[in-house]
Parts: sequence; C-alpha cells; structure tokens
Amino acid sequence: MLLAQIQFEQRKGDTCESENGFCPSWIGDNFERYVDPFWQHVFLTVTAVVLGFVIAFALALLAHRKRWLIPPISVTSQVLYGIPSVALFLLLLPATGRGNTTALIALVSYTLVFVFVNVSTGLDGVPEDSIDAARGMGLTENQLLWRVEVPLALPEIFAGLRIATTTTVGLAALAFFAGAGGLGEPIYRDIGFKSNVAVAGGLCVLLAAVLDLAILHAQRMLTPWRRATP
Repeated sequence: MLLAQIQFEQRKGDTCESENGFCPSWIGDNFERYVDPFWQHVFLTVTAVVLGFVIAFALALLAHRKRWLIPPISVTSQVLYGIPSVALFLLLLPATGRGNTTALIALVSYTLVFVFVNVSTGLDGVPEDSIDAARGMGLTENQLLWRVEVPLALPEIFAGLRIATTTTVGLAALAFFAGAGGLGEPIYRDIGFKSNVAVAGGLCVLLAAVLDLAILHAQRMLTPWRRATP
C-alpha cells in the first residue's frame, strides 16, 4: 500500500467543485463529515498533552532533586522528538497495532522535551533570595517546592505547555497513519480540493488557537502577580 496515494472524490454539479476551487456551498453541505474527525483530533491532542505533562512534570521534579538525572532525561526527550513523526507511527505499529494507542504513545513522546526543559528551567530560575527567605521561615523542602519554587516557575511551565499543545495539534494531523483518524485523514484523502483543505486545516488552526488561549487564560489566573499594571 502506498502511503502517498491520494484518492480524489468525484465532484459533479457546479463549476467551482469541478475546478477544485473554494466552494462555500459545498462546505455548508458537507461540514458534518468533519465533526467526528475534529472531536477525534481534540481527543488525541488533549489526552497526549495531559499525559505528557504529567510524565514530564514528574520527571522534572525528580531531576530537580537529583541533578544527575537532568542530562539523561533531557537527551532522551530530545532524541524522541528528533524521530520523524510518520516514522515513529510506523515503527510502533507492529507492537501496538493501529489505533489510538499507537498515536498517543508517539504524540506523548513529542511533548516531553518542551515540558521537561521548561519546568527544569523555571525551577532553576527561582531567585535564591526567595528560597533563602522561605527556609528562614522554617519551610520544609516539600513546602519550599510547592509553595515557593513551583508557583514562581509557573510562567516557564505554562510556556512549555503552550508550545507542547500547539505542536501536538499539528502532529496529530498525521495520526491517521497509525489508524487513529483526526483531521489529517480528510486533508490527505482529498488534498487537491481547496474547500476540503480549507475546512480541515482551518479547524486545526482554530483548535490550536482555542487551546492556546485557554492555557494563557489559566496562566493569567494562576499568576496574578504577573499581570501588567496600568
């Protein structure tokens, strides 16, 4: 089976469709075909980002205490991110089969580098005077971590989360190679038809923008001291 093979649908009726143009009427009549792929794309993106964040955040906290773990974890996450996405999907297929499992393993692996690096950078960037003041107040190491270091590292943590999320939206468009569907499937199925690409691609962009704005709003709510003052 040739992965690059593209099957074009038969379009009859009006000039716009026959010439593969941008056809608002066709979009209105066929929008329902994108609903299920869109929600599958949302599922893949959100699930991968949540799982990746939990794993990378836990690894970053562990490495913050045991500094010797930073280089091997950082290098491993960078190596995983360096594997071409389509190749990783195909490499996983014999072991995990077609479907969500294969897609999520690959997508989660691509989120690790962004979250791990930013969490580590944020924790390392906490001012020493803040740490000394907290210790002077009698805070334990765990209290210091959760009451001082993590809150002050939130801007960096959220920055990594935003990058991981928008990147995952794009990579999830290739999840159909693993049999997991998503918006990439309709894009590649009829990539020569402008209306089709505009709708499926536009939904990907919209999803990335909405998720990014949601994370940015959460950041503003959790870091009130960072809000600009008039």
